[in-house]
Amino acid sequence: MNIPIPPPKLAGGPYIMGVLNVTPDSFSDGGKWEGRAAPQGLAMLEAGADIIDVGGESTRPNADPVDEGEEIARVVPVIAALRAATKDPISIDTMKPAVARAAVAAGASLWNDVNALRGPGALETAASLHRPVVLMHMLGEPRTMQNEPRYDDVVAEVIAFLRERVAAAEAKGVEDVWVDPGIGFGKTLAHNLALLNAVGRIRAEVGKPVIIGASRKSFIAKIDPGSDAGAGRLGGSIAAALLAAQAGADMLRVHDVAETVQALRVWKATASV
Repeated sequence: MNIPIPPPKLAGGPYIMGVLNVTPDSFSDGGKWEGRAAPQGLAMLEAGADIIDVGGESTRPNADPVDEGEEIARVVPVIAALRAATKDPISIDTMKPAVARAAVAAGASLWNDVNALRGPGALETAASLHRPVVLMHMLGEPRTMQNEPRYDDVVAEVIAFLRERVAAAEAKGVEDVWVDPGIGFGKTLAHNLALLNAVGRIRAEVGKPVIIGASRKSFIAKIDPGSDAGAGRLGGSIAAALLAAQAGADMLRVHDVAETVQALRVWKATASV
């Protein structure tokens, strides 16, 4: 039986997933939390995050793959330290079934797979772990996904892909499935904006809760060329988060938890007047 995720801390949602990269080469915070990742994760929970998403392999464009053993060595100590300090959900952000198994053994509550369980043995592993799974759309692989991505109809094609992956997961017995249209994963600026504007349609047509991860993504810099890859994209990240929340997104994957929660609280307060 799947482990349920508690209700969101923000009344009425959406859930907030805090990004905790334990990699030296992530696009906005690579190496920043080396040696202090668990305290940062706990700080994000205190700031209002519902789930901490721990990743040990960068999925930025042109990123090189990480050895399975190295990825496990990066994420398992952090997950174990977090689990010893909190009962809040912890997510493992990985494409590798062996890493997912090690992470769950260390205390992870959810598997966030940018490859949508397409890897060898991934579907079977997900079914055996009995944890919620996030299936994300990605065109190609991290090293090649931004090499001139093309779609005839990006929204329709992403929906079709997610529906197919949901069906494949459920056929293997995976009970609790979330979906992510993959902002920035093999998409141009126009593709990303189209998907952000289609959150409600994606949710309705796929029939699963939707996660949006637009935080600090490079499409913001294409709109505002002066913004850097870190906190310089905070304003754009919050704008995207609010747009997604208004459209019915069930979870937001963010780097800047406190600022996003504050923005959501103000939006909710004004909407209730």
